[in-house]
Amino acid sequence: MVNVINSQLTLWQDIGMTEKLALPSLIALCSIALGRPTLGSLVVLGEISISGTMIKVDELANTLQCCLDSGAKKVLIPSVSMIEFGNVPADLMGAFQLIPYSSAEDAVFKALGVE
Repeated sequence: MVNVINSQLTLWQDIGMTEKLALPSLIALCSIALGRPTLGSLVVLGEISISGTMIKVDELANTLQCCLDSGAKKVLIPSVSMIEFGNVPADLMGAFQLIPYSSAEDAVFKALGVE
């Protein structure tokens, strides 16, 4: 799994398309490569920098409201965004199974349901 992630990060870095990577794209590529589906009703929030740094979700409350309106049940969220939980209404937070992640690898494992 680590080699798949490193290969994809290297590939995207060599292309030079952006300074951020869409984490859902990385998870999708790993899912395809491993032949393992992601968890059902899952929304993946957050981005990673080329260096692997987690980037906080902007406007977390509004983003979670959009997730709720779309029918999401589980939300994969970067741990750096947890500081914003104080700004999110409790009923909105209680509507989801919030799954924090601390790295791209961690997000992939959790999105694919690997313990």
